[in-house]
Amino acid sequence: MLRLNKLNVLTLALLLTVTALHGAEKTKKVAAKDITLNVPTTWKQSPASNNLRTAQFAIPKVEGDKDDAELVVYFFGGAGGGVNANLERWSGQFQPGGKKQKIYKGQSKQGEYYLLDVTGVYNKPIGPPINRQTNPTPGYKMLAVVLMVKDKGNYFLKLTGPQKTVSSVSNALRIAIDADLKKEAEVKAEQ
Repeated sequence: MLRLNKLNVLTLALLLTVTALHGAEKTKKVAAKDITLNVPTTWKQSPASNNLRTAQFAIPKVEGDKDDAELVVYFFGGAGGGVNANLERWSGQFQPGGKKQKIYKGQSKQGEYYLLDVTGVYNKPIGPPINRQTNPTPGYKMLAVVLMVKDKGNYFLKLTGPQKTVSSVSNALRIAIDADLKKEAEVKAEQ
């Protein structure tokens, strides 16, 4: 019979805490052109729904949310605009009233990145993109990344969905791009 003493209980508690903090979720490597993403196995990859997308994933909703989140990876062969243009465009997909946002700059094994973290009322696209129709959807969050891959160009990752679901995978997105969290910092002004 297993006998637990105080040291064993503390060791087990520490192990469970570390596992929870660092995520025990299994991951898989997914190639998206020149980059490799290390995504949780619970993220369901599907074929790109249009030729602008390099990869796309459905992220299962957490309890209390009614929609799944979606991660889309874009690569435009070195085009697609710079950091500021994309951060402003993504921020503009949320209505100004009540919108909260922060911008972070960091380093990953694949290159430098900027990450926009924005919450509020999302102008959720409906129908084909060419129609430019949206449905104002409150309680949404977006984590959008410009990943600058040396000698290849910028990759754009956009994770959008209900706030609780997207918040729950914030670190998983950073792990997916091999971000060094110790080198990520909030920036006050767009670079």
